[in-house]
Amino acid sequence: MFYPDAPFAFKNHNNSKGFHMDLRKLKTLIDLVAESDIAELEVTEGESKVRIVKSSAMPQGQMMMMPQQGMPQQYAAPAPAAPAAAAVEVAPEPTGTIIKSPMVGTFYRSSSPGSPAFVEVGSSIKEGDTLCIIEAMKLLNEIDAEVSGVVSKILVENGQPVEFGQPLFVIG
Repeated sequence: MFYPDAPFAFKNHNNSKGFHMDLRKLKTLIDLVAESDIAELEVTEGESKVRIVKSSAMPQGQMMMMPQQGMPQQYAAPAPAAPAAAAVEVAPEPTGTIIKSPMVGTFYRSSSPGSPAFVEVGSSIKEGDTLCIIEAMKLLNEIDAEVSGVVSKILVENGQPVEFGQPLFVIG
């Protein structure tokens, strides 16, 4: 049993009693994994257990079916007729100075929930002006502008966790 045009492995972890899952359900599960960002899905139905694993290491269009006991079998699927339609578009690099997070924490645009934001898109800023606050370990750290200019883009939503080095603002 194989599913053409799918770059993932299908493993039947069932015992030697045979495969008893409805093929329509199986196709629906495979479609779900193929069309989403899910890397792995495992479903147990009665004594049947199916695990669908999306794998970029496996050549596209190849399917593996592995019973829990016994040797793995490979079934070659026909090559896909067209390249993947879900091509990732690369966003153009923002022009200007990028202000990055100096720490891991939670990004806040204002000093308190009811207060206005420190800056908005289009705000003129000077070097040393406060742009935002990053809360890390219950400490509120003001992030200041490294350059003077105009805020051309705010790259993070209020209350969103940020990582060290993550771009926060573009100053033009």
